[in-house]
Amino acid sequence: MEEHHSNKQFWQGALAGALVMFLVGAAVFFGMRLGSGSAGGGEKEKTEVTAANDQKLENLKRLVDAKFLYADEIEEGAMQEGLYKGYIEALNDPYSVYYDEEQTQKLMESTQGEYSGIGVVMSQNIETKTITAVQVYSNSPAKEAGVEENDILYLVNGEKVAGRDLADVVQDIRGEEGTTVEITVLRGEELKEVTLEVERRKIEVDTVAYEMKDDQIGYIRITEFDLVTYAQFTAAFEELEKEGMKGLVVDLRANPGGNVDTVCQILDLILPEGTIVSTKDRSGKETVMESDEEHQFTKPIAVLVDGNSASASEIFAGAVQDYGLGPVVGTTTYGKGIVQTVYDLKDGTSLKITTSEYFTPNGRNIHGKGIEPDVEAEYQRDENDPQADNQLEAALKAVRDQF
Repeated sequence: MEEHHSNKQFWQGALAGALVMFLVGAAVFFGMRLGSGSAGGGEKEKTEVTAANDQKLENLKRLVDAKFLYADEIEEGAMQEGLYKGYIEALNDPYSVYYDEEQTQKLMESTQGEYSGIGVVMSQNIETKTITAVQVYSNSPAKEAGVEENDILYLVNGEKVAGRDLADVVQDIRGEEGTTVEITVLRGEELKEVTLEVERRKIEVDTVAYEMKDDQIGYIRITEFDLVTYAQFTAAFEELEKEGMKGLVVDLRANPGGNVDTVCQILDLILPEGTIVSTKDRSGKETVMESDEEHQFTKPIAVLVDGNSASASEIFAGAVQDYGLGPVVGTTTYGKGIVQTVYDLKDGTSLKITTSEYFTPNGRNIHGKGIEPDVEAEYQRDENDPQADNQLEAALKAVRDQF
């Protein structure tokens, strides 16, 4: 990538460029699509604004060059990247992000279901910026080091993460395979401080786990919707069918979302013919994703969700709920009813930007509200049996009640 762009080049590109929970080592993209291209219009106004911004940037550069104490330490490439990142951050949209070359490469790797990291899904509270571990993968370096779900991230290599963007924190945790990262978490109601050293390794994500429960009820847990998830889901689904599945629980708890096309592919196996989800952009253009009549799951089903089930997970739960195929069980979901598109900027970098809102088959937009369960079931830890899962039991009962 060319490092030294002129100010004029930057502002022309930026102003014309309406081009679109993070997994540690991969992006949690909450309903993301891949795209390319750019948009223009209003060239005269842009030229006037560009000239004014050019002048201000020149003034800033002149003062920095003349007065900044550590001018000899300035990295021009980093300054330029900072302009791009700051421009997108000024949108004040937590889901719109500029990715530099390294971040873009890791983002693309993440959508393939394989990445180098520690094996934790982390979610960030939009208001407080608190970063929490919502999933710790089995057989992962994080699991081996002692990271637990619900740990609150406090320090990375001794540096506080409070108030920082999740994407930047993830970059600090990720690194070369075989190296280590020191993380400090706050744990439990007393917020006990625990410091752990975790090795970075290549993580191959199994996004689907399954087993047959009592009464021949199949159980499929989807941890995220990556490009590999459809094949993993179909393999699990077909195996459960071979074993005589009479009903199904789909567990989407702590699933932060993922690729919209992937969740639609999976829902096409379950829903009757009709709308899966529709999206609408700022111009009012509507796009409808539909299921065909070739496949439909007609056995009892329940979908298990919680407050960390977001976007693509909510598309799944909302569709099953709207078609009346079975109950949604658990607690109200995250409430992210918007879609991001990632655009290749043709120089190794990329832009993820919010481009549309989505609607369930019945026309609901759940942004900021979430999907309310048909069967309310708050998780209650059993101190005598830590493996007990009252929410799952509620979902299994909801399926049995349909027999």
